[in-house]
Amino acid sequence: MNITIIGTGNIGGAIAKGLSRGTIVTAADITCADRSQASLDKLTEFNREFRTSLDNRTAVRTADIVIIAVKPWMVQGVVEEIKPTLDYSRQTVVSVAAGITFEQLREFLSKEGDGRRSLPPVFRVIPNTAIEALSSMTFVSTCNATEEETALVLGLFDDLGKAMLVDERLMMAGTALASSGIAFAFRYIRAAIEGGVELGFYPQEAQEIVVNTVRGAVELLLANRSNPEQEIDRVTTPGGITIRGLNEMELSGFTSAVIRGLKASK
Repeated sequence: MNITIIGTGNIGGAIAKGLSRGTIVTAADITCADRSQASLDKLTEFNREFRTSLDNRTAVRTADIVIIAVKPWMVQGVVEEIKPTLDYSRQTVVSVAAGITFEQLREFLSKEGDGRRSLPPVFRVIPNTAIEALSSMTFVSTCNATEEETALVLGLFDDLGKAMLVDERLMMAGTALASSGIAFAFRYIRAAIEGGVELGFYPQEAQEIVVNTVRGAVELLLANRSNPEQEIDRVTTPGGITIRGLNEMELSGFTSAVIRGLKASK
């Protein structure tokens, strides 16, 4: 299976690196296309087997799956550039541009009057940057695709973390919760590190402590399939230091701040 990624910025580059580390394709199966040679050079420094191109049309010719990973306002221009080269009878198009709807993608991609399929299988995919480390929470929506085509794309991204098939109406919510959400998690980690320094640890020590504490919390939830509140109850004791800390955070609006941040990102 050959994959072409158009746009090798933060998310496009992360997808390329993740795919090269996964079990379904190798770096040699991936063509990375970008207008910037410097951006492409960064990828080949990571893995010299990536194929690269400064020409989007050339890059998509041999692809089975074309991943469009450019900024949202660039999607239409990219599609118009590559559309004459795309073969809808054998190629699948995946957009990772937040906010670009299926209605828009159908309009951009539609071919009229050539007697062939007028629209390819189209997917909207919203990963986060942890896809580079095979740990992304990725949302997938589908349009004009068969069950087999959907299973293929879902499996491709499930290999890079956890992929969830959702209705398109939930894509913006998924973006807030997981794509933007990873930044919110990093902000908590940063705040906890700063608190650790105030408590007397050196910054690098505080970071090691906080990162491994967060990892432990995640592993507990996954292993026990439990609710966070259940795990909190196991840590807190009546009159103890943990409940005092939690209550102080709530007095400062911790939960409401998180919810408001998520809603603002939707």
